[in-house]
Amino acid sequence: MRTTFKLASLITAAIWLSGCDSHDQSQQQQPRPPAAVTYMTVANHSQAIQMELPGRTRAFVEAEVRPQVSGIILERSFTEGGMVKEGQSLYQIDDATYKAALIAAQADLKRAQANLTSTRATAKRYKELLNKRGISQQDYDLAQAAYLEAQASVAAAKASINNAEINLTYTKVEAPISGVIGKSNVTSGALVTANQGQPLAQISQLDPINIDIVQSSNQLLNVKKRIASGQLEQPQTTAVTLILDDGTVYAHEGKLQFAEVTVNENTGSVTMRAEFPNPEGLLLPGMFVRAVLTVGTDPDAIVVPQKTVTRNPKGQGIVMVINANNIVEPRIVETGESIGNQWLILSGLKAGDRVIVDGLQKVRPGAPVTPTSVNDAPAETSQKAAQ
Repeated sequence: MRTTFKLASLITAAIWLSGCDSHDQSQQQQPRPPAAVTYMTVANHSQAIQMELPGRTRAFVEAEVRPQVSGIILERSFTEGGMVKEGQSLYQIDDATYKAALIAAQADLKRAQANLTSTRATAKRYKELLNKRGISQQDYDLAQAAYLEAQASVAAAKASINNAEINLTYTKVEAPISGVIGKSNVTSGALVTANQGQPLAQISQLDPINIDIVQSSNQLLNVKKRIASGQLEQPQTTAVTLILDDGTVYAHEGKLQFAEVTVNENTGSVTMRAEFPNPEGLLLPGMFVRAVLTVGTDPDAIVVPQKTVTRNPKGQGIVMVINANNIVEPRIVETGESIGNQWLILSGLKAGDRVIVDGLQKVRPGAPVTPTSVNDAPAETSQKAAQ
């Protein structure tokens, strides 16, 4: 009797376990509902294409102040770091020896002029005597030669005076240009020479100011190819904006002036120069900046949020696209410049494609989805998807 009861209990338990397994298997076999995702419909539109490149500020005009005569510095007549005007006296070199040289040159001129008067009279008198055959031809020739030599002596004396006056003028060292002058490399009492290597000071004109921008040759070639193929419309003038080292945008806009015609062999880059107004003097030579250039306009641009583009092991860009049957398909794309928080798509997408922008973590290639357009999604979801 007891054995029969145990056997019945075992059979009942087996039937109950079998029922539970069947229930679990039926639950596991039920398909998951399609994931809800938000998508954007790709469309072509005109888009200005910009590039952000590194650059350094350079003075618009630079001039080194150098002595052109030798002597002792008597005084310095400017404030370091201040503004100077073209022609303003900066240094005074001891001019005593140059004044003496000028006086000596003037005395030589007077001597030469006196000799010229004497030889001129002799030559004139000898000419009259020669006509009367009162002297020989040789005596006349010697008198005429002496007269010509006296003329040359007068011209040489005048040249010496001119040279002495120039040297005397150079004892007052003047500013060659207007601008901001830096620190002085010499003080009063220092001996300077005409051919010394070290300048006395340097003057920089900072308004306007130049920006030397560096662009890789690959970027330059890419832009030129796209312009040649018609993908980009080249602007007549290239506007440039600056991002300063602290991240702020410079208040004034500049213009691109020229680009070098050779590539730097060491860096493989090309240097371009832009000119910016600098009325407040905010930009100083040697500052690091980021230059944003508008290189052209893409009339049929396609842009997608950067978060929609992932990379495969080969480094190729991948976006998830919803096909006509609401199935997820991976699409290989080629990305161009970044525009804010978006990528410019050069190839791989066309107008009308539906790109998943929200819910990517819930989908896989080949899976069905329940799509909702960003235009139909709640405002909070649409704003999040666009970021």
